[in-house]
Amino acid sequence: MMQDVMTMDPKEIIARRVALEIRPRTLVNLGIGIPTLVSDHLDPALGVFFQSENGVVGLGHRPPEGMTDRHLTDAGGTFTSAVPGASIIDSAFSFGLIRGGHLDLTVLGGLQVDAKGHLANWMIPGKFVPGMGGAMDLVTGAKSVIVAMIHTAKGQSKVVPECTLPLTSQRRVDLIVTELAVMRPMDDGLHLLETGPGVSLETVLDQTEATLIVPDNVPQMDLSRTI
Repeated sequence: MMQDVMTMDPKEIIARRVALEIRPRTLVNLGIGIPTLVSDHLDPALGVFFQSENGVVGLGHRPPEGMTDRHLTDAGGTFTSAVPGASIIDSAFSFGLIRGGHLDLTVLGGLQVDAKGHLANWMIPGKFVPGMGGAMDLVTGAKSVIVAMIHTAKGQSKVVPECTLPLTSQRRVDLIVTELAVMRPMDDGLHLLETGPGVSLETVLDQTEATLIVPDNVPQMDLSRTI
């Protein structure tokens, strides 16, 4: 098992680790990118329903080639499927769920997260980069927020002392999961909870621009466990 984890794609490491945070019989929103991979690593018997802001409650896996339906996509426009009992709703109903506090969890990608737990996952309008989308509503409305992202971009840390990109919300996120580390923002700063499989503490500190609060013993992610 360890050898498999050591050679695993970084995005899969992140998705598998985030899946361990999802509780049975909850309603979970999956954002664009890495978050959409999370459902692949969750046992359907847990009764979790995945929601997409474009109006699907009960997202399934990506359908096989030739079985796609152009009317059934996730928020990023990727073809998806629906599980038994799924619902298709309009945007008003979808954002009513989000803004009404009915989501147990949202998993979002990130461009930056700072030491205070503030998320930035959109950039300047007019440029060929991600827009705000529904992230502002999701971070504000969901009961819990997990950021799932690659730790660095073009050699630069995405975990920073203070975001230089526009903030998605003033709310502090609950957990940050990258391929190198699991971190939790708290009142006194950013706590390092785990390192990635085969990743040393020195590597995490070297690749993280923000100051981390490090306990005496930092375990590595255990991707073999189940909830």
